[in-house]
Order: sequence, then structure tokens, then C-alpha cells
Amino acid sequence: MDLSAKREFAEFMVRSGVLTFGDFTTKSGRKTPYFINTGNYRTGAQIARLGEFYAACIQKYFPDGIDALFGPAYKGIPLAVASAIALASSYGRDISFCFNRKEEKDHGEGGSMVGYKLRDGDRVVMVEDVITAGTAVRECLPVLKAAADVEIAGLVISVDRMERGVGSVTAIQEIYDEYGISTYPIINVREIIEVLHNVPVDGKVHIDDVIREKMEAYLEKYCVR
Repeated sequence: MDLSAKREFAEFMVRSGVLTFGDFTTKSGRKTPYFINTGNYRTGAQIARLGEFYAACIQKYFPDGIDALFGPAYKGIPLAVASAIALASSYGRDISFCFNRKEEKDHGEGGSMVGYKLRDGDRVVMVEDVITAGTAVRECLPVLKAAADVEIAGLVISVDRMERGVGSVTAIQEIYDEYGISTYPIINVREIIEVLHNVPVDGKVHIDDVIREKMEAYLEKYCVR
């Protein structure tokens, strides 16, 4: 995605109340001047537009050879569905989708997977919202491998916060180092600063010089270049 498309995505997150600025505390206890809550997407129009952004990212990095999209429960479920719809409508690619249950079903057909039944040799793209510690990915890989001998072609996410995990590298780098899975964000935090700094969204500047200074200080303290 070019810079104009990234700006459009950043503005979309702001308008949806997903990307906000102020004083927040992350789950890890870090004080952050910005926060991303993808749970705030709540309308049909929003999820349809979000699917289009994900589809554009998938189309860019995986133009062919993909058999299925997988969305980890719970936030990944609507992402996988919306992305599959957008890929079909915008790019003519009818790609299957599936997701996992948090608790395995013990009646009917049973199992922990819903949707497309994975087959040996399938190439699967995982879709997630924001990676912090990579927990969902680590939990889902055994589930996917138990379903079939699939290849995880990559992981597509909304935002790369570029933050260190428990060690000296980002969670995205840890996922690559451990499993060889590359992650493709629609946008990263430095690009958010670049496209929104002193740029009004619906008449309001969300990243002024003060917020930018706070974000840069946060990046300097917690993020990996």
C-alpha cells in the first residue's frame, strides 16, 4: 500500500474510534500516548471497509497461491470473513476461510475448527488485529497443524506497534525467529505519525507537535527500529 492508502487507513481508524490519543496504560503496564482498540469496530460499513484494507494488503503480498484465510478466535473471525468477501468482490478471488473455537465442540461433527476444512499442503494466511506478545499465533499453530499439514504463508495485521516483547526484539520478529512466519502490517506506528502529524481528520488534528513528541519518546523507550 502506498502512503496515501496508509493515510486513508489511519484516518479510517481514527473515525472509527479505534485509534485514539491521550494517556493510556497497556496490559504490560507501559504508559502510552496512543491506543489501538479494534474491538471498537461495530458497524457493517466499518467491517466492510476494514475487509477492503486487509484484502488490499493480502493481494499485494499474496497475489496467488493461497488456499484459505484463518482468523484466530475471537477478533480474527470477522477479519477473516470480511477479508474473504473483499477479495471476492474486489479482486475476483474466491478464497476459503476458517477459524477456531475457543472450546472444542463435543457434539455433532465435533472439532475445534469452523468453516473450510483444511487439507494437507494448503497455504494459509492468518489474519489478526494487532500483535502484542504473539500469544494468539502461538496458541493457534498447534490447532492448524492438528487439522492438516498446512503451510502458514504469512500473517496480516492492522498495525505494527514495533514494540519489544519480553526480550530485545519485537513480537513480530519473535514469531519469525521461532516459526519462520513473516508478518505484513497494513501500517506501522511510525507511518501513523508520518501521515497524521498536523493533518486534520474531520477538522481536528489528533497528532499535534505535543502528541508527536510523546509518541517519539515512547518509541525511543520501548520500540525497535
